[in-house]
Amino acid sequence: MVSRPNTEARRKRRHKRVRAAVTGTAVRPRLNVFRSLNHIYAQVIDDAKGVTLASASSLDKEFRDEGGNKAAARKVGKLLAERAVKAGVTTVVFDRGGYLYHGRVQELAEGAREAGLEF
Repeated sequence: MVSRPNTEARRKRRHKRVRAAVTGTAVRPRLNVFRSLNHIYAQVIDDAKGVTLASASSLDKEFRDEGGNKAAARKVGKLLAERAVKAGVTTVVFDRGGYLYHGRVQELAEGAREAGLEF
């Protein structure tokens, strides 16, 4: 019998490696991404205080009909950037969460850049 690899455990291992190098500060908080099967979530986090400064997801009321596709991911990135700029954050460190920088994760990052975040 061939057993399927545990992809979630592998992603968590990759994420642990990324987080060893990437930390958010008050000056440059961390933009964290979580991608589920149907939705995408993003937060801007100050790790020094342990506080979430801004967040957005494809579950927000603005995205009821969108789902979690690439178009929705770009809109989530734009919304997150608008909320972060309103909170006084303009530069962030991007934490891809162990996912490949491809598809929905890439679209979210590009949407955030379009709306004014620098990373």
